[in-house]
Amino acid sequence: MAQGQGHSVDEYLETIYFLAFPIGEYRPASGASAIASRVAEMLGVSRASAGEMLKRLEAEGLIERGEHKEALLTTTGRARAEKVVRKHRLIERMLTDFMGYTAAEAHVHADDLGDTFTEDMVERIDRQLGHPERCPHGWPTDVEFEKEENLHLAPLTDLPPGSKATIVRLAEHDGDLLHWFYDQGLAPGTDFELLGAQTSGQFTIRVDGAEKTMGEKAAQGLYVRAA
Repeated sequence: MAQGQGHSVDEYLETIYFLAFPIGEYRPASGASAIASRVAEMLGVSRASAGEMLKRLEAEGLIERGEHKEALLTTTGRARAEKVVRKHRLIERMLTDFMGYTAAEAHVHADDLGDTFTEDMVERIDRQLGHPERCPHGWPTDVEFEKEENLHLAPLTDLPPGSKATIVRLAEHDGDLLHWFYDQGLAPGTDFELLGAQTSGQFTIRVDGAEKTMGEKAAQGLYVRAA
């Protein structure tokens, strides 16, 4: 499988899928350099390396360029990306449910293991797990349900002060941030009240009677359902 600084085609497709459908409507970054920069940042590679892999994906018919040179998954690319995403989420569940890894650890190991599992193995994992509906971080294993649920979720940053909500999903592509969420007790299913948002980009929430403050990046990574 083609690689870009240690990352496979599938990892690139998964990253582009995440950027295209993080929540709600499709909002791709405009411009070839913009998408290359965002992919490079998420995968920890150089923009030049990401740009070369994007060219390769385009040549293989997995992505195409939109009106503003943004990277769009083709029908073939989207189908492959959805399989990769589902595989990743099921492997995470295997690691937490069967092997005792923490949810944060499972994400890192699932990235390393993804290319080693065949489709048959993934289906066997799904059956052995009893067809789990979500990965440990709250993302549905059924990508069609994921898109439907997107319509009912929003990042914490979109809530008005005083809102009560439940955390449904955690952004998982920043390992340090993911660990921080769990260290703070901000797991899927956690109820909270947004006390306020400051102009400095700090957000304060109340969870189980305790107040927690976070920056805008963390708040944007908590996808919630308002009460």
